[in-house]
Amino acid sequence: MWDEQQKSIFLGASRKPDDSYQQPEELLLKFGNRHGLVTGATGTGKTVTLQILAEGFSNAGVPVFCADIKGDLSGIAMMGEAKDFLLKRAEAIKLEPYEFGEFPVIFWDLFGEQGHPIRATISEMGPLLLSRLMNLSDAQEGVMNIAFRIADEEGLLLLDMKDLQAMLANMAERASEIGARYGNVSRQSVGAIQRQLLVLEQQGGTYFFGEPALKISDIMRTTRDGRGAINVLAADKLMMNPRLYATFLLWLLSELFEELPEVGDPDKPKLVFFFDEAHLLFDEAPRALVERVEQVVRLIRSKGVGVYFVTQNPLDLPETVLSQLGNRIQHALRAYTPREQKAVKTAADTFRPNPDFDCFETITQLGTGEALVSTLQEKGIPSMVQRTLIRPPSARMGPITPDERKKVMGLSPVAGQYDQAVDRESAYELLQKKAEEAAKTAEQEERQAEKEAASEGGSGWTLPDFGGSSGGKAPRKTSRRSGYQRQTVTETAIKSVVRTIGSTLGRELVRGILGSLRRR
Repeated sequence: MWDEQQKSIFLGASRKPDDSYQQPEELLLKFGNRHGLVTGATGTGKTVTLQILAEGFSNAGVPVFCADIKGDLSGIAMMGEAKDFLLKRAEAIKLEPYEFGEFPVIFWDLFGEQGHPIRATISEMGPLLLSRLMNLSDAQEGVMNIAFRIADEEGLLLLDMKDLQAMLANMAERASEIGARYGNVSRQSVGAIQRQLLVLEQQGGTYFFGEPALKISDIMRTTRDGRGAINVLAADKLMMNPRLYATFLLWLLSELFEELPEVGDPDKPKLVFFFDEAHLLFDEAPRALVERVEQVVRLIRSKGVGVYFVTQNPLDLPETVLSQLGNRIQHALRAYTPREQKAVKTAADTFRPNPDFDCFETITQLGTGEALVSTLQEKGIPSMVQRTLIRPPSARMGPITPDERKKVMGLSPVAGQYDQAVDRESAYELLQKKAEEAAKTAEQEERQAEKEAASEGGSGWTLPDFGGSSGGKAPRKTSRRSGYQRQTVTETAIKSVVRTIGSTLGRELVRGILGSLRRR
């Protein structure tokens, strides 16, 4: 339960040069939204550190969102068990009393297998992130931007992948008209985007894009006893498509940025967001996207959101992002190669030095569950780096069973809310309906024209071989000509209809800093 007197999260205890107990190391809640960094090589204890941070924020009444890459984090939903090595660590850091407990967890999964489905609409994702997801060229990204612009202006909702596919096909038909307004839209670019959409569909994009879309309020829940909900995203399968993983988390971050109000510097964060495998966000990312991520990280602090990047190597993050991270926990790094040595030096140089030890050497000598810790203290000044034994978690370490997961999901506050997909009328249905109506109208007009021609042809006389026919009947048009005329009338009708179906919704659509959808 949230204690109004609680001002910090206990991380562990620092050690003196002789390895004896020195002092408790804590993260002040009022600086929890100043972001953070958890780094270290595989097997050094990053997942446990992430778990004790999530537990601490939850106990302080702060909702948490984090990804579970290997399944090890799911145990946070279950009561911890007393084990010798845990009790020994608790005694070494003077954690008294060491209490076990379970935490309020909501499991999520983009594929709907190990958690409640998470969906977003194509419109909410926006052209920038979608282009990044599909690795489009500059020319193809330009076409994507035009597609979203036209959809926004004409009130065509892009909810799922078939909506976008229909929109692109419609653009190909209207290429000359669109080109006069927005620039060239080549069929080659449209075809390339369609092929990328097919690849994305095979990678699981069909599960993610659609409705009901995730409500930000559902990941910012607190329980009746005042604890913050811990939202755990099952990401083991998602990691097979790292670009989808990174784009999804970036979209969620941008949604938080666009929807949450300014709160300044609260006594505790409104939400803490853990970005595991953070290097995937920046791998091969265009400079423009990196700059916008930096901007979001810098500004989202005033919305009360703390972003904690978890990665193996501090070099995985751009310097402009590293400079925004005030709370740092550095687990062991190896220095076998020149790049690894550079990473260790970079990590060592970012800390406020401690005269008791050399950071560079210490980073390579840290044991499992041991880290260099520096957090923001009073007036936002980084504390002197300390060699720290990280506290043991209160919940279970390691994964839970499928039956336990199913039980937690059954008791979830969002159970049944997102499980069933909804396919309401949107761009695909509207364009299909208008095309059918246009084709029907064109056919009726053709029949009427034929009827009138037949009527006029029977009332006069003609000279032989000069356009007349025996019996006074007008010559019937060939099927080839008829088909050509129907296609022309259909295209004209579609163009006319699409230009006039703009709605109030279309006029009120506004896009935010990362191109995601927000409303005025």
